Amino acid sequence: MLEIIKAILFGIVEGITEWLPISSTGHMIILDEFVKLNVREEFWNLFLVVIQLGAILAVVLLFWNQIFPINLTKKEEPFWKKDILLLWVKILVACVPAAIVGVLFDDTIDAYLYNFPCVATALIVFGVLFIIVEKQKKGRPAVITQVSELTVRLAVWIGVFQLIAAVFPGTSRSGATIIGALMLGVSRTVAAEFTFYLAVPVMCGASLLKLVKFMMMGLSFTGMELVLLLVGCVVAFVVSVLVIKFLMGYIKKHDFVPFGIYRIVLGAILLIYFFAKA
Repeated sequence: MLEIIKAILFGIVEGITEWLPISSTGHMIILDEFVKLNVREEFWNLFLVVIQLGAILAVVLLFWNQIFPINLTKKEEPFWKKDILLLWVKILVACVPAAIVGVLFDDTIDAYLYNFPCVATALIVFGVLFIIVEKQKKGRPAVITQVSELTVRLAVWIGVFQLIAAVFPGTSRSGATIIGALMLGVSRTVAAEFTFYLAVPVMCGASLLKLVKFMMMGLSFTGMELVLLLVGCVVAFVVSVLVIKFLMGYIKKHDFVPFGIYRIVLGAILLIYFFAKA
């Protein structure tokens, strides 16, 4: 029961921090420092990634009509929704840079960059960037106000920013893509929405990669591990639904400066904690 409660805590943290631009990785590292699951290291590494599948389902549920490209109801309209197919082209193109780096350097990144100093530094640097970008954009109208207005070229550039998050844990995937989109003249609403869409192939691919590596090591799940993974995913799903709705409402009236300040404070606390512990 204690391990299940821990899995619930990790699901809550994942559901909140995956979508807010504050770094789910940073928060997971902090939680793991004080609340450790009593599981094998191999399963723990997989759990941190696969738990994101619950968060993905929240995006699929909330944005089903915007991302499902097949027409199943209106017989008088084409079977394939061309505008959504084009959107998926942009999504997949934007995911290519991160996908290549993830496949080639996943283990290296985990070994050398998945630690307190790197995560804390990324939190602070991107926190500062959020504040700078928002201050520069203040009073300036966005060039792109609809997701349909995003070009393939813009999608590629947003994908480059997503690549930064793939390389440096603590950057925040959503944070990096939102900052990149804002710098390119995209509105906050469109930046956040496109970030949610990007999460679907990215997280599915990352989860699949971890599962394949887990099985290639000749490992299998125990009954308790399956329960913990299921609980974490379900909790992450429920919390993600609430957080995504909150964020989409929040950014219609507010900017991302508070998140930037939060990142800087959290990063500073992490650095102090790390050096004090060392």
